[in-house]
Parts: sequence; structure tokens; C-alpha cells
Amino acid sequence: MIGITAFGGYIPRLRLSREAVAQANAWYAPQFASQKGERAFANWDEDSVTMAVAAARDCMGPSEDRSHVRCILLATNTPPFAERLNSAIVAGALTLDDSVEAADLGGTQRVALAAVTQAIARSNTYRGDVLVLAADRRRTRAASTQELEYGDGAAALLIGRNNVLAELVGSATLSVDFVDHFRATGAEIDYQWEERWVRDEGISKLVPRVVAGALKEAGVTADKVDHFIFPTSFSRMDAQVAKACGVRGDAIAPSMMERIGDCGAAHGLLMLAHVLERAQPGQIIVLAQFGSGAQAVVLRATPLITGFKPARGVSSWLSRGKEDRNYTRFLSFGGQLQLERGMRGEQDRKTALSTAWRNRIALLGLVAGKCRVTGSVHFPPSRLSYDPGAPLQDTQEPYKLADRPASILSWSAEYLSYHPSPPHHYGQIDFEGGGRILMDFTDLDVGEVDSGTAMEMVFRIKDVDTLRGYTRYFWKATPARNASGAIKNIG
Repeated sequence: MIGITAFGGYIPRLRLSREAVAQANAWYAPQFASQKGERAFANWDEDSVTMAVAAARDCMGPSEDRSHVRCILLATNTPPFAERLNSAIVAGALTLDDSVEAADLGGTQRVALAAVTQAIARSNTYRGDVLVLAADRRRTRAASTQELEYGDGAAALLIGRNNVLAELVGSATLSVDFVDHFRATGAEIDYQWEERWVRDEGISKLVPRVVAGALKEAGVTADKVDHFIFPTSFSRMDAQVAKACGVRGDAIAPSMMERIGDCGAAHGLLMLAHVLERAQPGQIIVLAQFGSGAQAVVLRATPLITGFKPARGVSSWLSRGKEDRNYTRFLSFGGQLQLERGMRGEQDRKTALSTAWRNRIALLGLVAGKCRVTGSVHFPPSRLSYDPGAPLQDTQEPYKLADRPASILSWSAEYLSYHPSPPHHYGQIDFEGGGRILMDFTDLDVGEVDSGTAMEMVFRIKDVDTLRGYTRYFWKATPARNASGAIKNIG
């Protein structure tokens, strides 16, 4: 049996009010006046790589040993780097072994399903699991339909043979050059074709064919489908496709479009992760996606499905969202609005790639050194353990901090220096079991934290060298929140 052994997702905390967007653009685009709901949008320090890391951690949970992961596939149409292995950055943040295979996939909205089927094939080769990640942070033009429809997010599946939660029982693919939208090399924004053509000639004709093929391979009739997943931003298109496929209307999975928007390549797997949270043993799940043709997979939930819970899960990410009505913040975070930085924001942020390489384990994985003699934890790790009066050499062993509970020792919030989201919050973070680091804070509001506030670590953009186009990553501290988004405790 090969299938899904774990699942998870990630949705950014900020949710832009569509009504606020419509009001801001009413002078130019009054047709959007009736828009309701919200769309998820990434913080300034988030991109497809950082969101993929967050989804992977939700999927696998805190773990000292991830050696069972032998391959990582990152599906995204918005990679930060055109030529740098983005999945290798993710692997470093997850402290995966250097021998892991890593690959970036893109080029179509159904790329996540392509990654799933490739993962199934690789599971026949590797003695281990394949981590499938999907993430997108797409750019749009202001006052466009896509600005309101799109959302940012990521999803993760672990594919393997042990403790399978949902078995793959069928799949089918149609690869044709039906162009509903495209983005040329070097362009940042998609060119969209006419909606009726896409609905009538594309989705309506291709998706039912591919679903029928997958169901035939699985030996399952359409009326036996318990959960039908088809991500689309077109109103009622999922119901139309389900009817054409012969699937019951009550099997259609919630699209979440009203709450977070269309998360691109990640949205199908996000919906799947949401469905798997409530799936019951024996239930049949069909996931279909459209793009450069169409693709579908059929899954059957196993008895183990009721015993697995992701670290948070899509349901929790949904409920912890914070509405934001500040349209200019959204534009600024997306790089569409250049705000005055002042002289303090003029520094050259060139990264010394040689130094980054030598310290890659500490920087990407947040790995400290713990002295096996004194038990002291040092970050950054070094050959010398510098306990007062008792220096020791070569006694430090790797000590991972990213998943350890932490709290604020001291902190500051200031407006003096340039920061993309003022005020700039930072402070000394103490880790349970030892270790102290001066860190930036993220995803918090003014007045939310104090000394003693419980914090957790998130992998984020540290800064961007805009002159050379290089993004530097590190870890930041964010308040530990419960399922509703409230801070867990203040000590």
C-alpha cells in the first residue's frame, strides 16, 4: 500500500477584506463594490519557500529525526529564485539530510498533483518517504479580478508505505495545451483569457474526462465518492463539474474561496488536507485540478485516518486569521507600492555567500551547539564552549532549537530604523533547555507581547538584497497562539 502518511497546511495570518479593496478602488473599478469575504495575504517576510516550510512543519510536527524523508518535491509557480534550488532551501530549514533528493516543479496550476504522482513513483524506489509541498504567492494588478480572487498559502503531504492514512487507488492525466492564462518568462503577472471560454471549452470538457479515467482505474463509480475536491474561483463551477462527473452534490468539498481566496498551485492540496481532517475510514476522495489539461487522483481513507492530527491543521490556520482592511499594507507587502525608506533604509544588504555556506546548518536549520560537558547551549555554535572560567574545545554537539518552546526575556519596538512593517519588534529569546538569541519578531500587533510571552519559531525572509536580487532567510520569533489566534499565555 502506498499513499498519504501525513498531511498539513499553512495559511498566512493576515486576511485582506475584499470590501476594503473595493472601496479603495471604487473610483476606478466600481464593478467590485459588492465583493465580500477575505483573501489570505503573506506578510512582507513570507514567500513560497517560507510558506512551504511552515506547511511541512505542520505536516511532520516537531521532530528530532526526519531521516525517513528521502525526497522533497516543491510545487510552485512563484519560486523566489529562477535558478537556485528552492526545495534545497526548504530541506535545509527542515534539517533534512544532505543526501535527500530535492526538486522544484512548476509550469501549471495542477503541478501539485503532478508532484503527488511523481512521489508515488518514487516511493517504489526509496526506502523512505517523499515530502510533497505546494505553495504560491502570486502577483496581481491593482483593481483586477485576480487581486480579489487570489490568496497565498501552502500545503504538505508525506507519501510513503508505512502507516498510510489514505491509499492512492486511481489516477489519470490529460496533458494538452489549452491556454486559460499564461505568464511569460520574466513577467510577474498572469495574462488571463475570457472566463466563459475557459469554463465551457476547458474545464467542462477536460475535467469530467480525467475524473472518469481516474475512477475507472480505481474501480469506483462516481456515486460512491464521499468527498469531491475541485479548486476553482469560478462561481458554482465545482458543482457543475461534480454533476457532469455523476458525483453527488453533498460530496463537494468546501472551497474556502470566501475565506482565503484561490491559493494557486497549493489550493487543491490545501482542500485535501482540510478534507482529511474529517475523513472517515473507507471514504472515497477525488481530487481534480485543471491546468494545461487536467489531472485527478482517487484516494481511499484507511482505518488509521482517525488517529492522525497535524500540528495545527488547515482548520486551525483558518480560524486564527486576522482581518486587515489596510489596502496600502497589502500593496506594500507584495512589492506593488514603494514607500519612503529614508536614509536609514539605504544600506547595502549584500550576502557573503561563502559565510552563508559555512554556517548553513545553523542559519537555515536554527541549530545551536550544546556542550556535552557543561550542558550549555550556544548559538551560533562554535569549536569553543565559552562558559565563564571554563573554556572547552570541540565539545559542542548539534542542538536543534526551531521546535523548542521559547519565551521573551526582553524586547523592544521602535520606529527609528527602517522596517517594512513598523514598529520593528525584536528582543532576546530564551529557549527551554538552554539557548538565548537576539531575534526579530513577526506576525504580531503592537502591545501583544511582553517579557515572559510564550514564543515559537518561524522560518522567514531576513532581508532582501534588491540590488542583486538575493533573498536571505533566517528564523524569527512569533507569539505562540491557540486555535482561535489568541496568545497562549504571558508569564
